[in-house]
Amino acid sequence: MENKPVNTIDYKAFAGKWYSLYSIPTLLDKNWKQTTEIYTLVDDEHYEVYTTYHKEGKLEEKSLTSKLFFNNAKPDGDMEAQFLWPFKIGYWVIELADDYSYVVVGHPDEKYLFIMAREPQIEPELLRGIIERCRQMGYDTGELVSQEHSLS
Repeated sequence: MENKPVNTIDYKAFAGKWYSLYSIPTLLDKNWKQTTEIYTLVDDEHYEVYTTYHKEGKLEEKSLTSKLFFNNAKPDGDMEAQFLWPFKIGYWVIELADDYSYVVVGHPDEKYLFIMAREPQIEPELLRGIIERCRQMGYDTGELVSQEHSLS
């Protein structure tokens, strides 16, 4: 399987709350747990992203805002995240459920991986399939860590 972004995304359907369930984290989010992200579509041009998380072993909830930019010249799933102006990093939607119940976000160099869903858990069989497809695309799935969302 080839690591590449999906061609089409309904940006309005993609908006809303996502639970980050498993990840090969970046340096920024390496020790984050119980991460959630709320994507708000702005002028059909980009998302404002509000992220909440707990640092590993800490009770206090932290948050940050970022932006996610579209590129009209590329497939819809080929976006760029910006946490600190002017720097942007590749943000590839490499798998997306037809009903937008889960999404897999990858990276052009297979460095980072995020499995997110609309609920704080995902069916184990579905998760195994997602992880296997990511492994076939070149991601080091042995590096995946749980975000440890508790079921309420």
